[in-house]
Amino acid sequence: MKKRLLSGIQPSGIIHIGNYFGAIKQFVDMQDSYDSYIFIADFHAITTIQNRDILSKNILDVAMDYLACGLDPNKACLFKQSDLPEVTELAWYFNCLTSMPYLERATAYKDAGMKAKDVNVGLFDYPILMAADILIQDADVVPVGSDQQQHVEYARDTAIKFNNAFGETFKLPESLIIKEVAIVPGIDGRKMSKSYGNTIPLFGTDEEIRKAVMGIVTDSKAPSDIKDPNECNIFSIHKLFLTGNALESLKKRYTDGGLGYKESKDMLYEEIISFIKPMREKREYYQNNIDEVKKILRDGGAKAKLNIKNKMELIRNKVGVNL
Repeated sequence: MKKRLLSGIQPSGIIHIGNYFGAIKQFVDMQDSYDSYIFIADFHAITTIQNRDILSKNILDVAMDYLACGLDPNKACLFKQSDLPEVTELAWYFNCLTSMPYLERATAYKDAGMKAKDVNVGLFDYPILMAADILIQDADVVPVGSDQQQHVEYARDTAIKFNNAFGETFKLPESLIIKEVAIVPGIDGRKMSKSYGNTIPLFGTDEEIRKAVMGIVTDSKAPSDIKDPNECNIFSIHKLFLTGNALESLKKRYTDGGLGYKESKDMLYEEIISFIKPMREKREYYQNNIDEVKKILRDGGAKAKLNIKNKMELIRNKVGVNL
């Protein structure tokens, strides 16, 4: 039997190339070798989005993005998190086994606290709902960025706590990290993230993509100067789109001197536009056939719900709420 893979993405904004290379591409590449369950984390998104129209639009946009990038609903189960309200029930059971100091160590909570935000309970409890997402599906592996490994550790800890309290119930999932794309750099050199405003949109217009690429931060070296490609934010993004001789040739131009940052940015822009062309065409198809997208999500939700039916009965029996 194939191992079960589970992961998801929040419908919290426009998909960028960091989302693609750091997550979505992995899902597509592994959908033949794993029993894949990919969810749109709309429950999680409500921690930051409290607008019906925006959330609904974002959910459909993310679904179309996944499908345009090559996720095949005949191979992978694509569903909305909210179509499985059982995950919130399971999260409550986990809450009752979890201490507040333990959750205060979570990265998302600490980041929000450092930014002096008024942190809502949903964000504070985010790791527990995520643990429920993972454990309810008996996931074997969870693809995550190297900076998100803590989420899987929380799921493992939570599974152990429940197993100790109520008897063996959950398997312990493993993180799956592809190191070369574990953290995709943004235009400022930090991790590409919507929260940093340093992204390059995957399905943006030509002008939006060009503006983002031209905004990549560089030093003040002149075109004739020798440059270290390993210290160049532009080159770090080139590496996502170029391989083999093409990448080595570009690297040599950096180390020989004579390549200006403007020219490097122009080259990167052309690489991105060429790369996304077939995905754009596929996304346009789904944009014109939105009912097909909704059906894919409904069918995926029904499959995922059927998959957890026996698991939830076992959990309720273990806890004692089934009479």
